[in-house]
Amino acid sequence: MTSTLGFMKCASGLLTLILLAGCASATNDSAAPAPPAMDQTAPVSQVCDASAVQYAIGAPFDEANVATLEEQSGARQVRVLRPGSAATMDYRDDRLNIHLESNDMIEALRCG
Repeated sequence: MTSTLGFMKCASGLLTLILLAGCASATNDSAAPAPPAMDQTAPVSQVCDASAVQYAIGAPFDEANVATLEEQSGARQVRVLRPGSAATMDYRDDRLNIHLESNDMIEALRCG
């Protein structure tokens, strides 16, 4: 029984060495890939500027003025929020939120 136990210890140690040698050769033979190059010419995210459209507060809302408010605020996206409507809580610096009163008058214009 002593010789069987000694053989198992030897075989276990040999197996461990073989596995470690395989890992070592894999890491030595392959280098990590280079990080991707940053494109310095990529456009910077457009940021909304709600101060440019504050003149519209109190004006009646219609779908025709959405494009004008979007362009003047520099927003890339517009979200219309009516009283009691559900809205996500995510913040987007390129989105103009148009808050309406129950009579569809513009109550507030905020980015986010």
